[in-house]
Amino acid sequence: MRYEGNVFRPPSEADSLLIQATVGCSHNRCSFCAMYRDKRFRVRPVEEVIEDVIAARRYYGPDLRRAFICDGDALVLPMHYLRRLLAALAETFPDLQRVGIYANARDLLKKSGEELAELVRRRLSIFYLGLESGSDRVLEQINKGTTAAEMVAAVGKGMAAGMKSSVIYLLGLGGRQDWREHALESARAVSEMAPNYLSALTVTVVPGTPLAEAQARGEFELPSPEEFALELKLFLENVNVPATVFRSNHASNYVPLAGRLPKDRDRLVGELEAAVRSHRFKPEYLRGL
Repeated sequence: MRYEGNVFRPPSEADSLLIQATVGCSHNRCSFCAMYRDKRFRVRPVEEVIEDVIAARRYYGPDLRRAFICDGDALVLPMHYLRRLLAALAETFPDLQRVGIYANARDLLKKSGEELAELVRRRLSIFYLGLESGSDRVLEQINKGTTAAEMVAAVGKGMAAGMKSSVIYLLGLGGRQDWREHALESARAVSEMAPNYLSALTVTVVPGTPLAEAQARGEFELPSPEEFALELKLFLENVNVPATVFRSNHASNYVPLAGRLPKDRDRLVGELEAAVRSHRFKPEYLRGL
């Protein structure tokens, strides 16, 4: 296998074969993100990537069940490329059950419903999308390059085609000033999406990013652990979904939580309230990106 630079994947893809079909992120301008700033976006030749797939069989054997296509928004790849790559995966790993991919709203909206349904038939059955915030004001501030309405429509389109959705909400992006709007508008957007999976991560200010520069100028103030917990509490109290698996146990989070919404809402809110009362938060040295 050949990888260029740091390669990232969702926590749930820890046991998946990672296939780097694209290098970097085609947008790569979100103010908080440092994941791909050392890379210039490009698409690797499909023949080269298929060579990597075949080479991976020597390590994984024929029984591989999951694969994940990297880098940042690999669903930007055209259909003819994805068809060849997915066919090679299916031929090389006959027991393959699921292929995952990062996606943004533009990628999902550009492809037709029929094309997305075809990808599902070819086992590309889950996408991960960073909502970050449901507030268009916050999205503009972080230079997300899309609106909340576009992301809601994109998630709906993917799910209508048979894909499972995993959506990320980024705690703290509204700072201390706009935290209520950030929480409430994000709850509204997630309610409209009704994703299969929902993760709440906590923003970390990474040196060298535009967000770090805004913080240095006094234009962004990072919430305290208590304020992060209160923001998540407000968010959970206002999310209205029929059935969503919820996780807030990423390394970045001060209070690890796991449950199902709406079934476990009261328990999750109670755990946040208890953490605030007792000031029981993960220490900084145990947190990470």
